[in-house]
Amino acid sequence: MPQPPVFDVLGVGFGPSNLALAIAVAEHNADARAEDVVTAHFLERQPRFGWHRGMLIDDATMQVSFLKDLVTLRNPHSTFTFLSYLHSKGRLVDFINHKNLFPLRVEFHDYFEWAAGRVDDLVSYDHDVVDVRPVTEDGVITHLDVVSRTSTGEVEVRRARNLVLATGLRPALPEGVRPSARVWHNRDFLHRVESLTDPRRLVVVGAGQSGAEVTAFLHERFPTAEVCAVFARYGYSPADDSSFANRIFDPAAVDDYFAAPEQVKRKLMDYHGNTNYAVVDNELIAELYRRVYREKVLGAQRLRLLNLSRVAELDDREDGVAVTVESLGTGAREVLDADAIVYATGYREADPTGLLGDLAGRCARDAHGRLGVGRDYRLDTDDDLLAGLYLQGGTEHTHGISSSLLSNTSVRVGEILRSVLGRRAPAAPARPEYAISVSRVS
Repeated sequence: MPQPPVFDVLGVGFGPSNLALAIAVAEHNADARAEDVVTAHFLERQPRFGWHRGMLIDDATMQVSFLKDLVTLRNPHSTFTFLSYLHSKGRLVDFINHKNLFPLRVEFHDYFEWAAGRVDDLVSYDHDVVDVRPVTEDGVITHLDVVSRTSTGEVEVRRARNLVLATGLRPALPEGVRPSARVWHNRDFLHRVESLTDPRRLVVVGAGQSGAEVTAFLHERFPTAEVCAVFARYGYSPADDSSFANRIFDPAAVDDYFAAPEQVKRKLMDYHGNTNYAVVDNELIAELYRRVYREKVLGAQRLRLLNLSRVAELDDREDGVAVTVESLGTGAREVLDADAIVYATGYREADPTGLLGDLAGRCARDAHGRLGVGRDYRLDTDDDLLAGLYLQGGTEHTHGISSSLLSNTSVRVGEILRSVLGRRAPAAPARPEYAISVSRVS
């Protein structure tokens, strides 16, 4: 069997993080000498680019400045900036007149798709990575063979000197809750809401931005339905997006966090968790309050905020869901018969080493079982694993709060690319074009 094509960088997943890395590679290669060209390819299980499509609500805006796009903080001269996108779409002047740092989320998604389309020669969609195998030379692992399978059953193998894992976050549901036709995580919200026909009552669980957005959307979309928002807090908490607090997302803050002792890391997360976790934009909080107050004045309350409460029981039936809501203060319970319940309960980091098989045992972990990661986002491994394993995501414990956010993405991919360049062999092979197809599975 011929040797698989060899890449300097092979990325698993093609969301915004690895898209930004693909752009960084393309820009590096545009000015590089032949011997300095970086060969790269990316594998994505989705059939096309997509980023939180289930929450692309028409009027939802980004929570980060448009200047924290895929490239600007790394290379403001890039033709991949959000401003370049606006210019290509004929909306640059309109956006400037809008006087707003925060684009619509659907517009930023269109920007991502526009950028992805310009580097589509570097990505293979509909490729689910199913195995990573070590390639050993003289007793050490120098390369990794990455096996992917398409939806038609075709299996392909590519060989990598460095593997960049950007497999994203996993939806978090409370223990015992299983998604169904009437029980949803907000990740799938827009895909599922079309199934509702004249609902009588809808329940939303969660006090963060997504929970508030879903509550507002349902209340407006279904003008005869009662919408009940259930959360343990007394009310929605505002996001701290003040200028000084936002420094926690600065590139320099990553250095501070990485070098800090463990107890300082924990304090920083406690101090600044309200910049990102379980918080809501002030404007949306004010809008929901206006709706609640207006309905009280009119004597027809349709938007109910069940604060200091939790879902104690959930009975998923063919004709609806019975949601038992318990007051945390009094213990009193109320059963809500609803057409659907939406859990806006966030996401959790997935262990990226799940793809690595036996190689996962070569990755160092700390006393808490967390992966050891270098400042360059490379996993700490034993000395016999020379191939590089890099993470985009799953590094909050080492690199801080911006690890899973867009804020530092453009800078992070530049650091990963520099690390790859610093570790590579002096000579690079010619750029490969295709993977080897090894089998077709029925």
